[in-house]
Amino acid sequence: MAIRSSNKVLPSFNMSSMTDLVFLLLIFFMITSTLVSPNALKLLLPQSNNQTQAKAVTSVSVTKELRYYVETAPVAFDDLERQLQLKIMEKNASDPTISIHVDETVPAGELVKIMNIAQRNKWKTILATRAERR
Repeated sequence: MAIRSSNKVLPSFNMSSMTDLVFLLLIFFMITSTLVSPNALKLLLPQSNNQTQAKAVTSVSVTKELRYYVETAPVAFDDLERQLQLKIMEKNASDPTISIHVDETVPAGELVKIMNIAQRNKWKTILATRAERR
């Protein structure tokens, strides 16, 4: 009398659950990548090997054509201080820090104007740079 087992292991592998997982991961990464908001302006930043890890509340950018931007919105220089005050009040920052992105061809006087606005309002500033190549 031979007793046979009814449990047989099939050597095939079902890939449908694996493809579902891959599609879910793909959707997750596509959604999270749109949440990242880098500075979308094309600026050639000066080089430096010193980097700051402080988190800026908002950013000011100056292009080589001397156009001013608060984050990605164009702003006239005369309206720059008021726009920065509104952004900082909107984000309710206790110790506001502004990141300054200035094209390396812009005269230093333009950078000093922005730093004077920050000094008047007692804001900290960070000068954005790109990594220095060795």
